[in-house]
Amino acid sequence: MFSNLSKSVRQYMLVTFNYWNFTITDGALRMLVVLYFYDLGYSSLEIASLFLFYEFFGVVTNLIGGWLGARLGLNKTMNIGLGMQVFALGMLALPSAMLTIPWVMAAQALSGIAKDLNKMSAKSSIKTLVPDEQQGALYKWIAILTGSKNALKGAGFFIGGLLLSTIGFQCAVLTMAVVLTLVFIGSVVGLEADMGKAKTKPKFKQIFSKSESINILSAARMFLFGARDLWFVIALPIYLGSVFGWDHSWVGGFLAAWTIAYGFVQGIAPKITGKAQGKVPDGHA
Repeated sequence: MFSNLSKSVRQYMLVTFNYWNFTITDGALRMLVVLYFYDLGYSSLEIASLFLFYEFFGVVTNLIGGWLGARLGLNKTMNIGLGMQVFALGMLALPSAMLTIPWVMAAQALSGIAKDLNKMSAKSSIKTLVPDEQQGALYKWIAILTGSKNALKGAGFFIGGLLLSTIGFQCAVLTMAVVLTLVFIGSVVGLEADMGKAKTKPKFKQIFSKSESINILSAARMFLFGARDLWFVIALPIYLGSVFGWDHSWVGGFLAAWTIAYGFVQGIAPKITGKAQGKVPDGHA
């Protein structure tokens, strides 16, 4: 069946498969860390500190990820991200007595780097795989990928809560590590070696846009997403568990439903912004 598809379509399917699997484990890991360490008696501030390096190194990776992708190739950055996530999951599979705050912060730092390498590689690869004569469809495909990301992240929230309730933290992270290892092997074998690799090596100073407005927008986006994760990924799950008394499955399910809903909205963003009428959003949108 797949042999009848064009090479670019097969590559796009593999990239999407990698990205979807990674996104599910990323959402599940966030929920697992918050709920598990809350059960161990960590305070809200201590739990928030566990995500400090996750957010910080995610920002750094976002800043230099495109530069790395152009120099190394998007296949390498995607595979490095998958491998780092497997390693981070392995770090968290230790007995609870060995999971000190610095150790978990280090694992979360690796996970933050891995997440943004994978996300950048997936979104950037679409541009290289969409034929030049169909670049008008790029906005639509990226909207679909972004919407699916949030829907699957929501599914990951639910899976994380469910796994914690059923098989426990260590078994959950080991299970996810095994699944991602298989995905990693398939990605190494299947992705083109030169996907997204620039013919000329870009300079490091080119990581910033020549447009001041875009740089300001990027900085605002960083603070927006940081604030969102602070209340949605950390504060809200703890509140639902401590004040409402919900168990892990209910907390994960509620956040999953919410995230899947706004993932659906992102998926239909082209229709909302007027793409169906032939209008593509510009700097004045």
